[in-house]
Amino acid sequence: MAEIQGCELPENLYYDIEKDVWAKPLDGNIVMLGMTDVAQTQAGKILHVTFKKVGSIVRKRGNTATIESGKWVGPIPSPVSGEIIEVNEVLLKDPLLLNISPYEDAWVSKVKASDLSELSGLLTGKEAVEKYREKIIKDQIQCMRCSSQ
Repeated sequence: MAEIQGCELPENLYYDIEKDVWAKPLDGNIVMLGMTDVAQTQAGKILHVTFKKVGSIVRKRGNTATIESGKWVGPIPSPVSGEIIEVNEVLLKDPLLLNISPYEDAWVSKVKASDLSELSGLLTGKEAVEKYREKIIKDQIQCMRCSSQ
């Protein structure tokens, strides 16, 4: 796991750096997705999550969920086109998990990708870390995670 100014970046994920979302390919064309540590830091304490319905078809960068924080309301876009097959309902009861554990417990949705080659447009590994390093330094981001208290 890379860390830049407190921002954690697992190198095994695929990133849409412009949209601050990650993707993790699973078996059977399924892609798990979520928001990055950078995104949760910039949003602040997350108060509410609203999901698109399971069965909804999304295009690449289409909205899978909306988050609301004290200072921001915005979408969690999908890094791939496909059908939403599962949402992380734990976030309905505990949206703060997005601030505490954005890569593990707080994945947002699972999409059955219609074209896995869309992942090739995302960055992963050291290339993703370097691009995020540029963004974090340029935008003067210092990641912090909210506590569960």
